[in-house]
Amino acid sequence: MGRVGVLLLNLGGPDKLEDVRPFLYNLFSDPEIIRLPITWLQKPLAWFIASTRASKSQENYKQIGGGSPLRRITEEQAQALQESLQQRGQDVQIYIGMRYWSPFTEEAIARIKRDGIEKLVILPLYPQFSISTSGSSFRLLQNLWEEDPDLQRIDYTLIPSWYDRPGYLKAMADLIAQQLDQLAEPDKAHIFFSAHGVPVSYVEEAGDPYQQEIEACTKLIMQTLNRPNEYTLAYQSRVGPVEWLQPYTEDAIAELAERGIEELVVVPISFVSEHIETLQEIDIEYREVAEEAGIHHFQRVPALNTHPIFIGELADMVVDALNSPNVTLDQIARPEKKVKIYPPERWEWGLSPAAEVWNGRLAMLGFIALLVELISGQGPLHFVGLL
Repeated sequence: MGRVGVLLLNLGGPDKLEDVRPFLYNLFSDPEIIRLPITWLQKPLAWFIASTRASKSQENYKQIGGGSPLRRITEEQAQALQESLQQRGQDVQIYIGMRYWSPFTEEAIARIKRDGIEKLVILPLYPQFSISTSGSSFRLLQNLWEEDPDLQRIDYTLIPSWYDRPGYLKAMADLIAQQLDQLAEPDKAHIFFSAHGVPVSYVEEAGDPYQQEIEACTKLIMQTLNRPNEYTLAYQSRVGPVEWLQPYTEDAIAELAERGIEELVVVPISFVSEHIETLQEIDIEYREVAEEAGIHHFQRVPALNTHPIFIGELADMVVDALNSPNVTLDQIARPEKKVKIYPPERWEWGLSPAAEVWNGRLAMLGFIALLVELISGQGPLHFVGLL
């Protein structure tokens, strides 16, 4: 088989407060995060959003120690995975490729080439597939492969998603059970799954299977847990004026409080590492939402991090991938249909759903342009004397 490598893909996060602004710029420069009909506006808009959001984001990172722990935890996961594979008799080199911060995916690919890797397993640390997470990294890799003949000589395979793998489900159920068993009446607590949201248009127009996989994953975890608790699935972390998957986490918490729910055990379902969305958004912001709504027993299930059952499942996935037919970048099979890594969107006139989405985006651009002009004091409206 030759020299074997595993490339772990993740989002990345700012290591220190000075990194927050450039991290946000990298994030919003990605067309998978914000899609614009005029491509040259992508970077100016990313600069504007990063500049306006940097101060607030820095305050949030201050609340969790001044930076993201994502790189450290991912490195710990990589080390644990390598040890687990060695125990299975697999001599494999592990690489980490972050999408928006160091070590960047491009850096990992350069190391893979330098080390002469001949067989590569590409494993995103996102259990559920979305075009905005795994899909974005896959698209970047596809571009790198198309541009580099040396990469085309590497025999590679992808693991697009793994939300239904038994070890992952068992590890999640184990963490939930540990939290429940700390309560006086474990069966009465309400289990609250909070997943990172995506815009509705990704699902309805672009064919993103994310919502389907999140909902199926939640049911599978509850089946594995095998407890009588009621549960809710909601979506967090939305940004911008467009509609995102619902129910929103803060709204769902308020509704549960109105029903008289007194104990919440919150499960970060789409995250396998502690980072800003778990440590600050859930632990601080949503805890405050719950307490203000009257829910004073708020417990959060920790992220998987290096849970031994989880790491063992990652190792099993790698071994299975090495012994199965390759899944390639230009063809990712989904359970019911094939979804392209970056499904194209058409812009059209009229009142169709696609037109409404694009018209809304254009209106948003106009609003942002107006804000920029009001802040800078320069622009076409000032030139003609309207401002």
